Amino acid sequence: MKPLRLDSLDAFASIVSCGGFRAAAIERRVSSAALSQTIGGLEQALGLRLLNRTTRSVAPTEAGARLYERLVPALLDIRQALDDLNRLRETPTGTLRINAPGPAVDHVLCPLVFDFMRSFPEVKVELISDAAIIDIVQGGFDAGVRFGRQLEQDMIAVPLGPALRYAIVASPHYLRDRAAPSTPSDLMGLDCIRRRFPGGTVVSWQFEKGGERMEITPEGRLTLSSAHQELQAAQAGQGIAHVFEDYARPHLDEGSLIELLPDWSPDLPSWFLYYPNRRHQSAAMSALLQHIREFDWRAEP
Repeated sequence: MKPLRLDSLDAFASIVSCGGFRAAAIERRVSSAALSQTIGGLEQALGLRLLNRTTRSVAPTEAGARLYERLVPALLDIRQALDDLNRLRETPTGTLRINAPGPAVDHVLCPLVFDFMRSFPEVKVELISDAAIIDIVQGGFDAGVRFGRQLEQDMIAVPLGPALRYAIVASPHYLRDRAAPSTPSDLMGLDCIRRRFPGGTVVSWQFEKGGERMEITPEGRLTLSSAHQELQAAQAGQGIAHVFEDYARPHLDEGSLIELLPDWSPDLPSWFLYYPNRRHQSAAMSALLQHIREFDWRAEP
């Protein structure tokens, strides 16, 4: 049997349900001649006559009746499947998966996503906290978040939130018997709480003041892997931590931590959400991007 086209089967079902070529042609907005040619090709491919034609009527043959009986529910399933896809494109539904470092999840994505989900209750969101650089397409993610704009060329980047700032912090207990550093160089003689990325690199600390820039690789006995751990260690008097100001601010306000070298802390670029440059985008992703553009980052989460 020759390969069949789905539209020819759909045309056959239309002729039977409409009771003739003319009515089916009007419904499908094609000519009767074109419809007749389509059915002729279908019958030739099947090697069976499907319709008995007279000048006054059209009726299915036994083979045509059997085919029609099986086609109707099958075509209905196909239409429902396509309708589901249309709803996915036109109505924000489904699941959005986003890969991002922990600080971006804590202070940017969570407030944004919580507000987004209140507006779009049919959308599910999965946030994966991961500091490693990954291929989001291969990993099955709709988007990722990274620091700055150093991304693949086929990605689109959207800024998330205001500029970032690091804070150098320590507890009053740790500083009680030590002189507070006045320059970044003074940190080299103190216990710095280091952070190691998943790839093995120890995070360097960068400073800037009056056009002068400095970068140090911190030294210390304690090496951790997250800002939460660093804050916990700093509050316990284990040394000096280097964390995003968003993490430290509540502890600075309550006095359990003290900021050091505040005039040496440069403003940094914001986080960026990035996603593949695709022509067709789900309604859920389009809604999230619009929500990012309209979100008030100054408001309380």
